[in-house]
Amino acid sequence: MADKDYTGSRYMGISWDMFHRDARALAAKLITKGPFNGIVAITRGGLVPAAVVARELNLRLVETLCVSSYDDRSQGSATILKRPEGDGAGLLVIDDLVDSGRTGKIVREILPKAYFATVYAKPQGREVVDDFVIGVDQGIWLLFPWDADLQPAPPLVAGG
Repeated sequence: MADKDYTGSRYMGISWDMFHRDARALAAKLITKGPFNGIVAITRGGLVPAAVVARELNLRLVETLCVSSYDDRSQGSATILKRPEGDGAGLLVIDDLVDSGRTGKIVREILPKAYFATVYAKPQGREVVDDFVIGVDQGIWLLFPWDADLQPAPPLVAGG
């Protein structure tokens, strides 16, 4: 499969405040979906929302599923670097975004009994998650606060 190229994408910046608000909104939706015995963060993007959700749901068991598939803005083949034990029963899997659904399908294979939720979801990947808070157009590239650097931005009409 060819790498996904995001060079022509439109960008939407997400501030720390916005992300925290959206991650808490996800936690609020998940309160009635449990109880959960623990949480699995999909690295690296799922680490920050997993911390917020773990706090809000008072979950102390935090595990990771380490998947590498993106290099800056290109998606290549996925490599599993670390996986949790078991089939996911009683676990809540958290990621920042479901885009094409490729990583989500891997998560489903590894942890078929887990409940899988993301903060943001694009149309092509929504079918692989159980829940999300914010729908995002497929052509938007989200610029998360941990990937961003504050700098002046031109107006949208100028190509910004």
